[in-house]
Amino acid sequence: MITLAAGWTGHDTRLIVATLVAIALIVVLISKFKLHAFLALILGSGALGLIAGLPVDKLLKSFSSGVGSTVASVGVLIALGAMIGKLLADSGGAEQIVDTIVSRSGRRALPWAMALVAALIGLPMFFEIGLVLLIPIVLLVVKRTGRPVMLVGIPALAGLSVLHGLVPPHPGPLAAAGALNANVGIVLAFGLLVAIPTVIIAGPLFGMVAARWVPDAVAPERLVPAAHEESAEVRRPSFGATLCTVLLPVVLMLAKALADILAKSGSEVRRVLDFIGDPLVALLLTVLLAMFTLGRAAGFTRDRLSSTVGDALGPIAGIILIVAAGGGFKQTLVDAGVGDVITQLATGASIPALLLGWLVAVAIRLATGSATVATVSAAGIVSPLAATLDPTHSALLVLAIGAGSLFFSHVNDAGFWLVKEYFGLSVGQTIKSWSVMETVISVVAIAILLPLGALF
Repeated sequence: MITLAAGWTGHDTRLIVATLVAIALIVVLISKFKLHAFLALILGSGALGLIAGLPVDKLLKSFSSGVGSTVASVGVLIALGAMIGKLLADSGGAEQIVDTIVSRSGRRALPWAMALVAALIGLPMFFEIGLVLLIPIVLLVVKRTGRPVMLVGIPALAGLSVLHGLVPPHPGPLAAAGALNANVGIVLAFGLLVAIPTVIIAGPLFGMVAARWVPDAVAPERLVPAAHEESAEVRRPSFGATLCTVLLPVVLMLAKALADILAKSGSEVRRVLDFIGDPLVALLLTVLLAMFTLGRAAGFTRDRLSSTVGDALGPIAGIILIVAAGGGFKQTLVDAGVGDVITQLATGASIPALLLGWLVAVAIRLATGSATVATVSAAGIVSPLAATLDPTHSALLVLAIGAGSLFFSHVNDAGFWLVKEYFGLSVGQTIKSWSVMETVISVVAIAILLPLGALF
């Protein structure tokens, strides 16, 4: 700490003040004035640059270049992921996964089955879309089986939330990987490794606790979908085809990550796997495959396929803009020199990079309520640390930030109110179930990541 104090300058203090003011401004604009996060991030970036002393022309250039590079690296991937999710939902493939797994599960295994269903559906779908799709199914399962709402619902919510925070191609992990120049394949591999025990603990196991804490939860009858008989004309893709389609991008990206480790540099196998395992190519191939295995299998015409794919883009425009503005905020932080000061502070205080990334994301998550804003902002703040890390630890830092972004969802998070209304809970019941579950996910994930960081 003496060394840190000796090297500290007034300019360093100015940069820290600028960062705190910018984050506070973003928080106030989102939380109090209900300004869209895209606009809040733009204004926060401007405040940061001006207070930090960046010339106006350099500030504009920094923000613009950050937006451009983020859209180029992440925006297309988010769009392709949305197309896969839309095809999965509209074709009936998601329902096929649910029906197949739930029908083969016994009464005691039902919570575990719901966690598996949510994880599979959550791979290609964004959290909000998966939530709206899955909750009516959860409520129908509750009605049919008579099991407690929390016992069935919490595992499903945990499966969706963990995938959203830790596993590409979800926007948060992709944006953090782009900001930290981390290998998406390695992020995916470690993300799945961390996700499995995290879902188990925060899902079926915590679900038993939540069912005791909130025993009187009753789903609103108006939200429970009515059971209906499918007509002979209704076609759905098979379970096997749906499962293979959903898992294809995961398999391709993992194959690339393994090839980078095991295959000889310059070999034909490595070149092929590096190409088809690139996130852009893997997701593009999956979209093309899904048009046949999901869309055509469900009887979609060419016009229906085109409209389905096109309709997937509208709902994600806001997400892409938030991520892009987060990239501009990140670049402004970097060009102002804030990241170097944060690195100096972390080094002087002997805070491990993974813990620092998690703590920064937790703070922004609690303040703004948005996991995506927390992820992109925290990634920008700690990005200089990634330059000193090897690819494995850069990937782990991405996951630590993602874990922090899930910490304790409360009243400033849209997901909090979605869960409250769908499950017919009071605010207190939602905190005891959903908010605590999110906290369990965050804490369990970082508790797994810290030993992994020491091991590798």
